[in-house]
Amino acid sequence: MPDGADSLTLRTVASLGEVTADQWDACAGTANPFVSHAFLSAVEDSGSATAERGWLGQHLLLEKPDGTLLGAVPLYLKSHSYGEYVFDWGWADAYERAGGSYYPKLQSSVPFTPVTGPRLLSRPGMERDRLCRTLIAGLAEVTKRHEASSLHVTFPEREEWTRLGEAGLLTRIGLQYHWHNPGYASFDAFLDTLVSRKRKAIKKERRKVQESGLRLRALVGDEIQERHWDAFHRFYLDTIDKKWSRPYLTRDFFLLLGERLGPRVVLIVAEQGDEVLAGALNLMGDDALYGRNWGCAADHRFLHFEACYYQAIDFAIAQGLKRVEAGAQGEHKIQRGYLPVETYSAHLIPDPGFREAVAHFLKREAQAVRAEIAALGDWSPYRATAPE
Repeated sequence: MPDGADSLTLRTVASLGEVTADQWDACAGTANPFVSHAFLSAVEDSGSATAERGWLGQHLLLEKPDGTLLGAVPLYLKSHSYGEYVFDWGWADAYERAGGSYYPKLQSSVPFTPVTGPRLLSRPGMERDRLCRTLIAGLAEVTKRHEASSLHVTFPEREEWTRLGEAGLLTRIGLQYHWHNPGYASFDAFLDTLVSRKRKAIKKERRKVQESGLRLRALVGDEIQERHWDAFHRFYLDTIDKKWSRPYLTRDFFLLLGERLGPRVVLIVAEQGDEVLAGALNLMGDDALYGRNWGCAADHRFLHFEACYYQAIDFAIAQGLKRVEAGAQGEHKIQRGYLPVETYSAHLIPDPGFREAVAHFLKREAQAVRAEIAALGDWSPYRATAPE
């Protein structure tokens, strides 16, 4: 797929192993660890996201004749809709009841990761508008080449979401809960911004965990030993079993994550003596802490809130990070300082009849989501306006 004007070339590769880390990361940047070569290759090399598991890599590369990578899109050809967090099961059912084949479809995302981040990756110093237009055209061509029912770009940044919408993709909004740090000096400084009732409730929850005799600490990079990963993988599998779900991530993934992302990995553990009883996995970006997975070996009241939310806030304040993104779902997060925000996705649907039906649905859904965000805002625990 050449661009004759500049002799640029678009091609796809089945694995991040076919791209050097230096080339990929020159386009991905450092702000968001999930689009790094280290993270995406760990997902693939660990056997977590493979063709056999329904994630066939089709990563889109935009290159100069000398092989310099100017732009890229993490992209997968999928045979199911698991591990995405932007749900289209109803679309698949409707399309197939109408006689179509919804799978395979194309998915531009970070597997198993509902975190907003760049999807149209481009090398700094280049003309981003042109590179993005070329990448979007390339995505449409790959969709056509595979005769895919659809292309889904999930959790892009708002700027990219706008570009994709202007290029003709259908746009969708979702909802998550994030904690924002305007520059708190301490956890107590954060608590001082809350109404009295909510402040007292959080103090009570933290006190109960302290009285349980558990020791909580944040392990970073090399501080995380193999025994911690073994324990955390057991917790992960136990959490999956409780949810009647399927385990996406292999044990090797967690080991590779620690090896390849180093100090970007933050594992908050709860210990009793030498035994690890619970853990919350986070990744650290340039300005945010991203909560990913949680699990425990025994039930302790309020431990989930402490490990996943309060310890994350403590860590973010100490590191001067601007926000904590606590993952998908959970209205209970609001009372702990995590407020609702919009998330985004964009969808290319070639079939005109199907596209029209989805467009009508998305219009109604967007109104409902924005109304829900406005209503949830009334539950804010902050004394005045939410922190910027």
